Amino acid sequence: MPSLKEIRNRITSVGSTMQITSAMKMVSAAKLKRAQDAIVQMRPYSVKLQEILGNLSATLDLSENAYSEVRTEGRTLIIGITSNRGLCGGFNNYAIKRVNALVLQYPDAKVLCLGKKIKDVTKKTPHYYINDVIEPIEDIFANLSFETISTIAGDVMNRFINKEFDKVFIVYNRFVNAATQVVETEQLLPIVPTVSASTSTGDYIFEPSKTEIVEDLIPKTLKIQLFKAVLDSYAAEHGARMTAMHKATDNANELQKALKLSYNKARQAAITNEILEIVGGAEALNA
Repeated sequence: MPSLKEIRNRITSVGSTMQITSAMKMVSAAKLKRAQDAIVQMRPYSVKLQEILGNLSATLDLSENAYSEVRTEGRTLIIGITSNRGLCGGFNNYAIKRVNALVLQYPDAKVLCLGKKIKDVTKKTPHYYINDVIEPIEDIFANLSFETISTIAGDVMNRFINKEFDKVFIVYNRFVNAATQVVETEQLLPIVPTVSASTSTGDYIFEPSKTEIVEDLIPKTLKIQLFKAVLDSYAAEHGARMTAMHKATDNANELQKALKLSYNKARQAAITNEILEIVGGAEALNA
């Protein structure tokens, strides 16, 4: 049975841990509010833009939209998005497992890591890949802005046009609520038309010109699609961490109560033993 000192040390240690987990929960809750507002405002715009792009792609040929070119070579790029820190339950593991499943499906796939957690895992495998633009960025979430993501997306699109890759997927956690995150796999390139050319809604009237609009709309939509995925993952991360730290705080509280009960029992047993020793000594003297 542990000594009273050992139990006291454990109670102190659990109390310190509970303070840390409670503080992390409060920090994640504050960041979650801002991240949730950002993705809620971005999502409808992104979805509508993708819908327009899908309809538009059905009316364009490859000479007008090189981003819709379907190739069979099988060179695949997987953009894996995780967090930079842990203590968020299975948030990172679920995304990494999905990336590993895609790597098995596409043996020649390369992984573009957005987040230190997936970088730490994939750098131990031959599938590790970071392009020249991303490599200097140590913490993408420290400067989470459309300009930063736009640079990354632009480089990925250039590599697709130059036929370095034939398919590009995004793997990320979609934010549902603070307690629920869903791992999603989206195809960024080539663009998949949402309708066939025969069932398209009809000809578009382009102003100022078809070429100018296509050249501006398609890259912008692809950049926004990647930006939305990063925002989704960022909000999902804080939701997962807040939930995990809430559970950890509750568990620490329960453990502390159990330790205090054990401490009181042990102290009472020690006091009883001391009383018995005193009574036994007094009886021995009287005898």
